[in-house]
Formats: sequence, structure tokens, C-alpha cells
Amino acid sequence: MQKHITIPERFRGPPKSGNGGYVAGAFAEQVQQAPDQAVEVTLRAPIPLDAAMSVHRHDAANQASVTIESDADNTGETTSTRTLIAEVRPQPFSLDIPAPPTFQQALAVRHLAIPLQQRQDSPMPGSLGLHPICFCCGAGHSTGLQVYAAPLEGGQVAAAWQTRAEWGDSDGQLPARFLWTALDCPGQLAYFHAGQLTGLLGRMTASVHGRVRAGEPLVVTAWPINVDGKKHFAGSAIFNQQGELIAQAIAVWIGKRAMVDGVS
Repeated sequence: MQKHITIPERFRGPPKSGNGGYVAGAFAEQVQQAPDQAVEVTLRAPIPLDAAMSVHRHDAANQASVTIESDADNTGETTSTRTLIAEVRPQPFSLDIPAPPTFQQALAVRHLAIPLQQRQDSPMPGSLGLHPICFCCGAGHSTGLQVYAAPLEGGQVAAAWQTRAEWGDSDGQLPARFLWTALDCPGQLAYFHAGQLTGLLGRMTASVHGRVRAGEPLVVTAWPINVDGKKHFAGSAIFNQQGELIAQAIAVWIGKRAMVDGVS
């Protein structure tokens, strides 16, 4: 287990903090005893970029958990107080996963994806989507993953995700952190297309079932599960060309924001 972890600026979600899915995947590695072990990551504060965060291990009778803390705020400036960033623990879960579309079916609706539309509610006027420079869904991120989820009939959203060979690790495999990333933003978009713009990611519980060769086309799906007060639960999944499940997650999005009708 590392004593410190740093999220480089490339892996941002909002302009000044880390993408929730990417950082959850990075934090999950601190407790995983096997690559396919399910892990729950609860995010307690915005994730600072390019600033070392401390990793603290807590041993229990049958499993270990960790907390991630930072001495920097979300601008990277050192502060006099330590901020709890995340709590991480192994956590099995089950998920009812709808049948996915094919890659071609997902590609056919890609033009409807919110990340590819210029919107009045963009935090960066003149840019595309709700999170223009997000590592997962930002069309304005030059080295992002380009996961553009669009609505399907039945309440799902889906992205035809063409991964790239240059994303591969030393074995040519897609990093698990990238799979966690791709499981993130589509969940918020599933709620958007159901008429609700949520707040930020509060918790993600995910498991990766198999390795994927970088450069392989994948399908990412997401759907609303239920709403409990301020908590919006969403499911998401990743499939290969053969329709085999590669990864799955349950995400909790906290709060809601006003919807703005139409594109600019």
C-alpha cells in the first residue's frame, strides 16, 4: 500500500478537482487483494490535483480499509488543517443489469450525447457539454477517454467507447482506473435524460471482472436505480464486443441542480 497518492491534473473532472471515477479506481487499489475485488469509495471532499494525499490504513478483524487525507485545498495550496478526502473499503454488491445495446446501436445515438452539445448551462461558456474538460466525458479534453453516453429507449444511456492502444499498460491492457472512470459520468447522464441534473459523485462501488486489451471497442451503459432524499443511485456497466460483462458499478450522486432547457 502506498503512503501517499497524487492525482495528476490530466485526470480532472471539474476544472480544479479529480474525476470521481478515476480517483475512486486509484483509491480502490489501496485495499484490493485481487484485481476483481469489489470496493466502495466514499468521496468526502473535492480531490486536489497534483498534490500528494496521505493514505492511512485501518486493520479490522477480517478486512482492511483506508482513509485518504490532504493538506492541500482544491487549488493545490497547502492549508493548516487536514481534509478527509475519501474512505475506502472492500464491499461486495449485486446489481441487476439491463441487456446492453451493441456497439453499433450505441454509436447510432451518439449524436444525442449531452457532452457533444453546446449548452447554456456549461460552466465554460462556448464549450460543449456539462463538464467540458472532464477526463471521462469532456469533448474539450485533448487526452480524455471520450465516453459520450446518449439516451436509448427504456431509460438507459449508452456510449460506444473506442479505446486506444496508447492507453495500454506495459502488457497492453486497459488500466482498471480507466474502466472505473468510464463507469462514472454515464450515471449522471442517465439521470439527466430522466429529467434530473444531479450534484457531484458521492460514492462509487465497483468491480472489474476481466481485463481488456487497449484499443478494443467497448459499450458503456448506465441507468437510474432509485432516489432517496438527496441521494440518486445509478447503475453502470461495461461490455466487450461479445456482450460479456467487463465491469459494473453502483454510484450515488448527491443533491440536484436546476435543469436548463435546450442548447445554446
